[in-house]
Amino acid sequence: MIITTTNAIEGKRVVEYHGVVTGQTIMGANIFRDFFASIRDVVGGRSGSYERVLRDARDEALKELEEEARARGANAVIGVDLDYGAVGSGESMLMVSASGTAVTVA
Repeated sequence: MIITTTNAIEGKRVVEYHGVVTGQTIMGANIFRDFFASIRDVVGGRSGSYERVLRDARDEALKELEEEARARGANAVIGVDLDYGAVGSGESMLMVSASGTAVTVA
């Protein structure tokens, strides 16, 4: 399955559109990881724990997007957009949403 942020795939032609597909994930952050990440952020270091959570959430949202596209008979998703946000009480949870257009390319 080809998944791309572009509206076309070089060397391929869209032969069928299957509609908009999405994938969302919401992940809670561990309180201890939050505490240590905030200390690292204060001293200017990178927060590896948050980076891992972001990467995992993005991967899961894209996996759901791909599964929905396959279920519709598509072999690619074009125009993919990723959105990130914080939700929940005290914005303690990370939300990642992926959306795009499921297509068949040849």
